[in-house]
Amino acid sequence: MIEAVGVSKFYGARRALADVSFSIAQGEVVGFLGLNGAGKTTVLKVLCGLLVPSAGKVSVDGIDGIDAPRELRKRIGFLPDRPPLFPEMTVRQMVAYAARLCGLPAERVDRRVAEVLELCGLANVADDLIEWLSHGYRQRVGIAIAVAHEPKLVVLDEPISGLDPAQIVAMRGLIRGLKEKHTVLLSSHILSEISHTCDRILVLHQGRIVAQGTEATLAAGVSPPVEVTARGTMADLAKAEIHKLEGVSELETTDVGNGVVRLCARVASDTAREQLVATLVQRGLGVRSVSDAEGGLESVFLKLTKGVEA
Repeated sequence: MIEAVGVSKFYGARRALADVSFSIAQGEVVGFLGLNGAGKTTVLKVLCGLLVPSAGKVSVDGIDGIDAPRELRKRIGFLPDRPPLFPEMTVRQMVAYAARLCGLPAERVDRRVAEVLELCGLANVADDLIEWLSHGYRQRVGIAIAVAHEPKLVVLDEPISGLDPAQIVAMRGLIRGLKEKHTVLLSSHILSEISHTCDRILVLHQGRIVAQGTEATLAAGVSPPVEVTARGTMADLAKAEIHKLEGVSELETTDVGNGVVRLCARVASDTAREQLVATLVQRGLGVRSVSDAEGGLESVFLKLTKGVEA
């Protein structure tokens, strides 16, 4: 559905994207994950034909974004971070207007509007003015106008921004429901949202893709953190010796009181884990527990973006 090859984008002398390449299959829900300023919105605008890349090429459903930008945009529904809504319109009028504006044949508009209102959970507010709606409902209307013309690709820029917890749960279900008829690409800097919503993740950092794959695939490429609690003092830890161990990194220690210390480190292998524990025992510490520390996507993301240069 999407093919991006060597895409770069400059704003004057500032580089926003640097040699970005990826492909997305039909029917996938794929998330762009990155810190604020990583280039997420820029790459979405390039994909949608709203920005011309400084280098590289993009195609959507076989349509070249540079040679045929109008044809490309017909295949895309785009929700920017601030939905373009007319507050004086009703929800029904807004969705119908978007469908006609994007070229949906007149004889199909009424039926499609009814389908979209149901899909997006808007049937109960269909005749309310948009200015009356809460932020959560306005975000739903934004998605409704993005899918009104039945695009093959739906692009959502920070779709859960500003939503409360109940609205976030509802939005997750809505986005996952789009997968039945659309390929979905969304951006977010909220780790839990990407984890709960997307089939696959592309990690963007300083304008570059530094990793891509499923959450499990990304985690498999990052050495897991291990947490050790032991009876002893901070002085007993012998940090210098531990730092010399091959395969042990990012050492953090904490005095938890009552003669107990906690050590957290990344280990590259089971052998490194065993050497770490053996070193503590040799120093006279009574090891009480050894366990994998909670990491998840947050740990993976921090590891992938730490120290990466543009």
